[in-house]
Amino acid sequence: MALITASLLAAVPAQAAKISDISTTNLGEQALRFFTFQDPSLRYALVGSVLLGITCGLLGSFIVVRKMALVGDALSHAVLPGVALGFLWGQTKDPVAIFVGATIAGLIGTAVVGLIKQTTRLKEDAALGLVLASFFAVGICLVTMIQRLPTGNKSGIDKFLFGQAAAISAGDVRLMLLVTVLSVAAIALFYKECLVTSFDVDFARAAGFPTQLIHHGIMLLLAFAIVVALQAVGVVLVSAMLITPAAAAYLLTDRMHRMLLLAALFGMLAGAIGAFTSFLGNNLPTGPFMVLGASAVFLGAFLFGPQHGVLARWWKRRSRAGRINRENSLKSIYRILEEREFRGEDVALRELAEFRHESIEEARAGTLELSRHGLVTRGEEGNVVFFTPTGWQRACEIVRNHRLWELYLTNAVQFAADHVHEDADKIEHVIGTETVREIERRLQFANRDPHGRLIPGLEDIYPAVTGRRA
Repeated sequence: MALITASLLAAVPAQAAKISDISTTNLGEQALRFFTFQDPSLRYALVGSVLLGITCGLLGSFIVVRKMALVGDALSHAVLPGVALGFLWGQTKDPVAIFVGATIAGLIGTAVVGLIKQTTRLKEDAALGLVLASFFAVGICLVTMIQRLPTGNKSGIDKFLFGQAAAISAGDVRLMLLVTVLSVAAIALFYKECLVTSFDVDFARAAGFPTQLIHHGIMLLLAFAIVVALQAVGVVLVSAMLITPAAAAYLLTDRMHRMLLLAALFGMLAGAIGAFTSFLGNNLPTGPFMVLGASAVFLGAFLFGPQHGVLARWWKRRSRAGRINRENSLKSIYRILEEREFRGEDVALRELAEFRHESIEEARAGTLELSRHGLVTRGEEGNVVFFTPTGWQRACEIVRNHRLWELYLTNAVQFAADHVHEDADKIEHVIGTETVREIERRLQFANRDPHGRLIPGLEDIYPAVTGRRA
């Protein structure tokens, strides 16, 4: 990372003083010029955006899993008075003075939140709201005072409110690099401690971990990350860069180390998108485009995530509904055969439709779906159906699950026999094999349900294994 940063910051003469000062009107030429990295302001903005993306992504991950999203927002607003005081210290926009002042203000804000929680009846969210509003108000007053100074209009202090990546200097980039390296090193060295305290603070405390020290250490790193991000995205939007990449990563994985890597990657991507998009036109802000880039990544994870995405969950619900409908059809075919004491192997489509209280066309569509999955075969132009061996086994499993659960509820839970059918209709589709075996053992391998009907046994489900016909 340090080598990449140094190479991008190598001095190349150029005329543009701001990332948005490029006068080329052709969009293709503008995009091509971006990848030449010949403008110093572009290089500083790009490297700074990528570095803060890494830092915010890593630390934001711990904020998200600790359910402290509002803490990041409050802390980002609380540092504004420190930014103003850091400027007043030397009457110049010295990155180090502003960094120190903003960090101290952020830590004071965190301490005030803790003090309010410990000495009053107020909850953390109320304390955070108070600190956010009051510190931000003080910061606005100080910024207004600075702008009224003789050199106030040229100070650029107002850029900390909404950010201006084009104003990032080499000193800012060096400071961002230092914070990024410090954050990566701290997380790498104390990953186990941060992991345990993030998910189970009581266990961590019982195991002897210094939970308060770890918490304050994360808060300190968070304050560092917020301060270095102010120049690019501003006080108002910095919490979005902390939360959005981490939230997108949270939707894509259940492992913390993967979440950290994904969040850092998404933060880098958002930073690059912001720098590239703002470079394409005149006077386009980098910070908001960074947030929009992070939001686009989150939207992609929200919609297309393999486990928690909207489309994945919709597809799972749809697949589950289709499977349940097929299994209900198999159970109905079994019941029809059972009522005729299994004389004959075929079931007419008309019988199935009457048994399931549906139309002939609905029954035909259902048997066609069963046939596609290899559960039945169809004869007489689709007017009769026969179980395949796979379909017969699955039908026996569903009926067995249903009747065992009914018997379990009546025997073990003392439910009335006429109150167990609806519950068994739901459980039969989700109960696992091991659970079924355990229920059988508890019921001493009973072969009749509460209504006196035969419970299919293993010899019915796996006749080739048991050597008996179903």
